[in-house]
Amino acid sequence: MLFSPKEKGQGLVEYAIIIVLVAILLIVIVGALGEKTGDTFSSINNSLP
Repeated sequence: MLFSPKEKGQGLVEYAIIIVLVAILLIVIVGALGEKTGDTFSSINNSLP
């Protein structure tokens, strides 16, 4: 075997940490831009007949 079970588990933990960090980053971006995006869509919606 190339990897021992301990190394496989370590790889899974590293992937999980990366996924969590990406999720946190997306939440921060959506939180920062969410209000502006909502205002833009409301403006577009109000300008349509």
